[in-house]
Amino acid sequence: MDNSVVIKGSRNGIIVVLDGQVEFGILKDMVAKKFSDSSKFLGNCKTAVRFEGRDLTREEELALLDVIGSNSDLEVVCILSDDPQQSSSFTQAVNKSLMDAAGNTATFYKGNLRSGQQLQCDNSIIYIGDINPGAAISSNGNIIVLGALKGNAVAGASGNRDAFVFALDMNPMQIRIADTIARAPDNPERNQVKESKIAFLEDENIYIEPVTKSILNDLRI
Repeated sequence: MDNSVVIKGSRNGIIVVLDGQVEFGILKDMVAKKFSDSSKFLGNCKTAVRFEGRDLTREEELALLDVIGSNSDLEVVCILSDDPQQSSSFTQAVNKSLMDAAGNTATFYKGNLRSGQQLQCDNSIIYIGDINPGAAISSNGNIIVLGALKGNAVAGASGNRDAFVFALDMNPMQIRIADTIARAPDNPERNQVKESKIAFLEDENIYIEPVTKSILNDLRI
């Protein structure tokens, strides 16, 4: 798997990790593909972006923002800095923008769910952050985790068999969709590659697959 471009969730928005060795023109094409492939899951919302992994000029940052805007429905409201003081000044504005964008179709949450914590919502959930082992997230609709899913997730809790679970880093302890449950193997593979995956229900089984265009086209959203 090519990890030249990696999208991760953070408490204040989205982190785009870039390979420092790839020529910038090629990297732009990689960013375009990454955001295009994930556009349905990233949704139509306002967010902040931080670039990591290489030093970018202002012109390169603007070029990447243009690529992100052209290949997704995201509206980037600001670029976050590695400087904690500067980043914190954007937090309040970003929080408001995310909630305004959620509308009536999905609810946004940001942060990290720790062991013992639970989050339940009637709407679909877009969660920016990590769901840690021992934590649980539940929705009557879909669940989209812009971060690591390592705890439990319940999508379609009221019986919606078309619901799905998506995570940028999919390694859950348990996933339930409607009334069907899938559990993590007793002896999980070590050094698993982190990649975006989707869990969906088909023929009474839950499948967890890497995201492809064919799977996206088959989703009943």
